[in-house]
Amino acid sequence: MPSLNYKHLHYFWMVAREGSIARACSKLHVSQPAISTQLQKLERQLGEKLFAKSGRNLVLTEMGQLVYRYAEEIFALGRELVDTVQGRPTGRPLRLVVGISDALPKLIAYRLLTPALRLDHAVRLVLREDRIEHLLGELSVHNLDLVLAEQPLPPTMNVRAFNHLLGECGVSVFGSPELASVYRANFPGSLDRAPFLLPTEGSTLRRSLEQWFEASGVHPMPMAEIQDSALLKAFGQEGVGLFVAPTAIEDEIRRQYRVEVVGRIDAVREHFYAISVERRLKHPAVVAISEAAREHLFLTPPRARGATRPRRRGSTADGGERAAGASGNGASAAAAALSSPTAE
Repeated sequence: MPSLNYKHLHYFWMVAREGSIARACSKLHVSQPAISTQLQKLERQLGEKLFAKSGRNLVLTEMGQLVYRYAEEIFALGRELVDTVQGRPTGRPLRLVVGISDALPKLIAYRLLTPALRLDHAVRLVLREDRIEHLLGELSVHNLDLVLAEQPLPPTMNVRAFNHLLGECGVSVFGSPELASVYRANFPGSLDRAPFLLPTEGSTLRRSLEQWFEASGVHPMPMAEIQDSALLKAFGQEGVGLFVAPTAIEDEIRRQYRVEVVGRIDAVREHFYAISVERRLKHPAVVAISEAAREHLFLTPPRARGATRPRRRGSTADGGERAAGASGNGASAAAAALSSPTAE
């Protein structure tokens, strides 16, 4: 179909809105034959009748009603565009499309996103969960405004984007009340041969846990390997095994899953990133997410208690890993961690 003629569409929209060609002529300051001609051209282009006569009046056909709804949205967006460029408030919710890595704990995602909903200006969130590789592909073609992930942009991905460290924390070991009462004493040595629920192989958390187990001389008994963090916690709630989750959401996990803390592993660090195509975050909702994460959610000073930080293969001196570990001054260090491109 040829490109839509927006002048024809505008005349149609005015006639439909005003209820008659005569009133539309008065608004547009054009003659009735001119508007009638434009309407006929639009109907020929679309291949559909948009108006039908009802006595002396014109009424929208079923297809005309559909076209009118689209026209309303199109011209509303046009007005919003002009208002935005000229710095006037639009009154419409800000739209933020966020990709959430399927490995990111759901409670962390919720805590990260909540500040965006507390802005004075209304925000409409559109959330999409997927593998990080697919989300970064969507980000590169601007189908997403932001990606939230538990790892920075992989150096092997040919995507020009920037890592913004939101914060980091250790992990806590949780268990049902029955298991916690058994394995809390003599932690962490008590984890040897303890029933354990593990993330699937290949995940950053799984590798960090296995390194810590080996260094600590404990060998838990794997009861299941579960990719989805919410499902893993559901198994843990039923007493199938102990499990780990970020210490930053310890209270929420205890309340929601009715489990208890067995112990804390500060040396196993979880890192959380916002990945965007912007070097400096500008969207008001994204800025709110970033500031709240650094100032409230992740308050434990990075590396303050001997946390182990395995080097990421292929990370560069200017990459996200460097920015994440540039300082040990807590929230101010995270706020100072400026993002750099990891792939051109």
